[in-house]
Amino acid sequence: MCGINGIIGVEGLDDPKNTVAIMNDALAHRGPDASGIFTTNDVVLGHRRLAIIDLSEAAEQPFYSHDRQQVVVFNGEIYNYRELRAQLADYPFTTSSDTEVLIAAYRAWGNDFVNALNGMFAFALWDEQTQSLIIARDRLGIKPLYYTRQGSGVAFSSELRPLLAAGLANRQLCREGLHDYLRYQTVHAPKTIIEGVSMLEPGHRFIISDSEFIHEPWYDLAKSVSPVVDSRETIVRNIRDLLTSSVELRMRADVDFGAFLSGGIDSSAVVGLMSEVSERPVSTFNVSFEESEFSESAYARLIAKRFNTKHIEIVLTPDHFLGLLPEALEAMDHPSGDGPNTYIVSKVTREEGIKMALSGLGGDELFAGYAIFKQATAMLDKRWLQSFPMLLRRLAGFTLQQVKPSIGSWKTAAIITQDYLDLEHAYPFSRLTLADQWVSKLLTDQRKVPNSVRMHLRRALDVKGAAFGLPYLSQVSYAEITTYLQNVLLRDTDQMSMAHALEVRVPFLDHRLVNYTLGVPDPVKYPHTPKKLLTDALGDLLPVEIIDRPKMGFTLPWEHWMKNELRNFCEAALVHLGNNDAFQARGLNALWNRFLKNDPLVSWSRIWHLVVLSDWMKRNGL
Repeated sequence: MCGINGIIGVEGLDDPKNTVAIMNDALAHRGPDASGIFTTNDVVLGHRRLAIIDLSEAAEQPFYSHDRQQVVVFNGEIYNYRELRAQLADYPFTTSSDTEVLIAAYRAWGNDFVNALNGMFAFALWDEQTQSLIIARDRLGIKPLYYTRQGSGVAFSSELRPLLAAGLANRQLCREGLHDYLRYQTVHAPKTIIEGVSMLEPGHRFIISDSEFIHEPWYDLAKSVSPVVDSRETIVRNIRDLLTSSVELRMRADVDFGAFLSGGIDSSAVVGLMSEVSERPVSTFNVSFEESEFSESAYARLIAKRFNTKHIEIVLTPDHFLGLLPEALEAMDHPSGDGPNTYIVSKVTREEGIKMALSGLGGDELFAGYAIFKQATAMLDKRWLQSFPMLLRRLAGFTLQQVKPSIGSWKTAAIITQDYLDLEHAYPFSRLTLADQWVSKLLTDQRKVPNSVRMHLRRALDVKGAAFGLPYLSQVSYAEITTYLQNVLLRDTDQMSMAHALEVRVPFLDHRLVNYTLGVPDPVKYPHTPKKLLTDALGDLLPVEIIDRPKMGFTLPWEHWMKNELRNFCEAALVHLGNNDAFQARGLNALWNRFLKNDPLVSWSRIWHLVVLSDWMKRNGL
């Protein structure tokens, strides 16, 4: 796990090596263990190292092949590197690192070697023989990679800020990205919040040389799924085997590691399986709040006791959390309406000497754990509503909002007045933060910007789209994975954990497990309760108290804070935003006043992502 930077096509740069050195310095938090730069007349590659596998100096990067014909900078981990190394016995290995296996695999199998990798990664590999650079990102987008076109070349980095620090990107907001952010508290790849800077999509790669510039997918999630026709008994056994294998592979490290333990099914499953294959007690970390009536700490302690873990419970007061908030905002590379929770648990975990931790992230998306799965299924049963005239549906939606004013009622009203009651039209409302009528009141640019989530699902779920043939619940999983998970949860996990040089691994996102689970028929996956398939696969690994517990999470008094302790901060941020030519101060003030008056349609989250954006813009000079 590290940070990478680079430029190919250095014409026009006065000192490309110094430019990459500036980028490396901006990534020091991601890789405090070592730094290096490779340079030729065509390409400069930079690296910051967080040593996890093979801690020796020989494994530092940029890493060269034995004959120095290839060089790579690599962020992430290749979990099956030992198995691949056994297949590449003809290569003269000099280290025990997964980085060297990556180079050996490229030499043996060419550009398609990425198909053999099981891991999370973003890398750039320069081939001196072919004078070409391959840049690739992992299948599910666990590790980020940002880039900007520089004439005929490309500059890239693990984060946005190095591109800004080196003067390779203009400090200007992207119009489409800004609309996307206001709608969804994030910007969906390939767009970012910065004009001219893009994010390489998950499962995509560049192949760049003097004669060609190829930008192509090397993995497609939906196309990688095959229908599962096994018996339910076989499916349950296969899920258990795949998840166990995934956890075991992700425990490969030469440093102390542990696991985040919330006490929910997903994190408890990861800890339980870790304990089955580990020769020593697993270190587990739980953050809770003593004032919260919804604290999950009791469930986490139950799992810690069951599996005899070395359990560290961090009990915070809301005031303590509030005191750490400025640090979390400062650590934010790309603005997001979420993330402080991950920042704090990562901070405490790293302070305990842990450099790598496993997380239960992805379990809800894969095994139908969110409420959206139940809602989407219920929507299928209500398609008869389409037979009613639009005028009648609008009247019904209006009445619902009058009788029960809430964000949920507004979304229901919006959905039933769509042309079609299908996933393409309904799902974009599920994660919506601000509706278009509010976005238009907040921004000066009134030009229409297509909804990125709807456009993405239209391409995927159309009769010609790759996801069209998936089971219905797997279509919902596909929507969740390729929007919310990849562009909010994974990005926040990366930027908030790497702010402390902590590597987080996610066993539920092993592509073998994901591909298989998305092929499972709906009645097997969700016969009557959420995550039934997962809990059946776990057998008696978890106690019934965990399996039958209500779904919870961090419950923090954000609304109270924003109206009291954080009020001055929020108001100053909104004023700063209103002074920017892109925003309408009147609209911002109106939204804030509705929040202060306890308008049920303006929750704290409808304001907070605007405050975060303003703070991020100020810190980064936009």
